[in-house]
Formats: sequence, structure tokens, C-alpha cells
Amino acid sequence: MESGTEANAILAGLATSGAAPLDIAGAGLALASFDRPGVGFSWYRRHLSELGEALTETLAGAAPGQDRDIAGCALALAQVMAGSFGYQGDELTYDDMQNANLMRVIERRRGLPVALGILYIHAARSQGWQAEGLNFPGHFLIRLQAAGGRAILNPFHGGRALEAVDLRQLLTAIAGQDASLLPDYYEPVPDRDILLRLQNNILLRAMRQGEFERALSVIARMLLFAPDHVPLWRESALINARLERMGAAIEALERFVELAPSSTERHEAAALLQAWRGRLN
Repeated sequence: MESGTEANAILAGLATSGAAPLDIAGAGLALASFDRPGVGFSWYRRHLSELGEALTETLAGAAPGQDRDIAGCALALAQVMAGSFGYQGDELTYDDMQNANLMRVIERRRGLPVALGILYIHAARSQGWQAEGLNFPGHFLIRLQAAGGRAILNPFHGGRALEAVDLRQLLTAIAGQDASLLPDYYEPVPDRDILLRLQNNILLRAMRQGEFERALSVIARMLLFAPDHVPLWRESALINARLERMGAAIEALERFVELAPSSTERHEAAALLQAWRGRLN
């Protein structure tokens, strides 16, 4: 199966998978392949297996008891990801689109927090641990649950375990000194939303650079695995209208009207639809 066909099949298969944990790294590779035409998956999949195998070996070689508490599990994960394989956040060229392409992240061992977080989650789940993204503002963190405990890790900074004081410092750096840690910030993020966040980094950069064709292609791949994600249909409509593709714009906005939960949004979109249809007459 060609990589493009395989990627489409993988992502379309996620569309009806609900909120259950996904093969998040496999999906990340499928998404990355759209920007790496002709590049196969085999080498990257072997690397994903190597991450799990290395973590198993690290745990087996840990001091007695160290692999049986959450601190030991978190340390082993960080040792494998940041130590053995050298994964770190790309602070020098943060906005480089390569940092959101999982294939390039694996090759370069550098990436955005969310891309690195996907690899951490994959490695952790290979051990049967529970790992998930957190709804923390402005910075992607993961929560690891293993050995009867919990730890919050920062994949961008070597998998460092964060205490409450660290989270507070991170929050104030993003939101100001008056910001407070809220319960919502500790809520897990579904895997599908993590993948949307990964792609949204590419989408926003494409939009800022005026690469509207690329933006539409990113939206199309996002809709493969999240066909009911309402904002994507609105964004697709607006970009198509900007490119004077009114038929595609109308079709996307009609889908937005079908899915939008807010009556105000539906009303505003319906008015815009009427204006756009008038441009076709």
C-alpha cells in the first residue's frame, strides 16, 4: 500500500473510534507523511518499537524498588526519551514546521511540546501505563499514571517531573502573575484533540505565511480523523471564500451550520451563506 493511501486509511479509521485511547504515534506518522510524499513508515515504526523496548530494559535494570513507584517510572521514561534517544524541545527554531512533523521530529530528535508528548505517551503506554495530555494553558504537558501514583511531565524539557510550584511558575510565565492554577488545567485531553493540536500548529503557521493552499490541505487531513470538529468547517469555508472558490466555501459552511452547537453561530453563518449564494447568481 502506498504511504498516501495508507495514511488516509489510518486516519479515516480513527473517525469513529470515539474517546478511547488511539495509536497516537501511528496516527502522528500518518499525518506527517502528507508532507513527506514517498517516504515509507517502516523505519519510523521500528523506532517507535525501540522506544518501548529501551524503556523495558531500563526498568529491568533499575535499582530494586525504583521501578515500582511513580518517581522511578517517570525517571526511567525521561532517561530513555531525553537521555538514551536525545529528545528535546527545539528552542532555537521553535516555529519551524518540522517541529510538528512527527517523522522529522524522530529524525532530528527535536520538536514542539505536543509532538514530543506524543512520543512520550507512546513509550509510556508500551509499558501498560496510563499516559495522557493535560489541558494546561499554553504548554503541552503529560500526566503519567503508574505504580499507583501520578506525575506531570514536561516533554519539552527532558521529561522533567513538575511539582505544584513548577506548574505555578510555568502558568505565570504564560498568563501573568495573577493567574491561578485551576482544576480544569489538570483535565485530560482526548487523543484526538492532541492530534488536532499537533496539526493546528502547522495550520496556524501556514495561515500566517499566506500559504492558503497548504492550509486547506492540513484541514482536509484533520477532517479525516475529526469530521465533526466544527471549527474546521468554518475555517475551510473562509479560506475557500478568500480564494474565490465559492462552491467549496458554501459546501463547507453548510456543514458548519449542520454541526454548530450555538444558535447564534448558526444564524450568523446562515446570513453569510445567503450572501455567498448571491455571489454565484
